[in-house]
Amino acid sequence: MPDINIHREHRLGLAEARKVAWQWAEMAEQKFDMECSVLEGETSDTVEFTRSGVNGTLIVAPDHFELHARLGFLLGAFSKTIEAEIEKNLDDLLGAAATKRTTKAAPRKRK
Repeated sequence: MPDINIHREHRLGLAEARKVAWQWAEMAEQKFDMECSVLEGETSDTVEFTRSGVNGTLIVAPDHFELHARLGFLLGAFSKTIEAEIEKNLDDLLGAAATKRTTKAAPRKRK
């Protein structure tokens, strides 16, 4: 069975990374009919996702995301397309969160 492994570094911290992970899980549930559950921990969280032909985890850490997915036989033929879609969705969410964080953290100039 084909596996998908994606690693993404970030500088969001755990609280903001959790928000991104929740957004990703909600998108996966709606767009891909996944069933997602979140296991919160002290130093990291794990989002478990599953549907017919797919199961995996998204590890949410203060400085990175680590996604591992196992595809069943039928979806295995589309593994590159599925991996590209997951990467795009995760990168879009991380980019939006980083932009929001940078904008929020920017000091205001006084006149």
